[in-house]
Amino acid sequence: MVNFKRADRVADLIKTEISDILLKRVRDPRIENVTITGVKLTDDLRFAKVFFVRMGNDTCSEETMTGMQKATGFMRRELGMRLKLRNVPTITFIYDRSFEYGSRIDRLLEEIKEKGTDA
Repeated sequence: MVNFKRADRVADLIKTEISDILLKRVRDPRIENVTITGVKLTDDLRFAKVFFVRMGNDTCSEETMTGMQKATGFMRRELGMRLKLRNVPTITFIYDRSFEYGSRIDRLLEEIKEKGTDA
């Protein structure tokens, strides 16, 4: 039998709900094409770090980060209505740099491949 922590199950639920809120309810053009990549939730379910990327961009613009911060209150309120939790976690949005790192690795591999075929 596999035991999962409650925080992990709630984090998955928060990820799903925030993705749905961004897709259907938020109308801010600054956060268009934003994808939630993960949620880290503390064991007491009070604080959530929500990781995101903007599809099509390798870096996070200041405009996108500002838009995400402005939408935090709205998303918390929506989560409160959708989830049956005693306390809705405090949300902090963090740009996920793993996609940026992956793009860099792909570019380096392409350069190596091109140099290998030229020789």
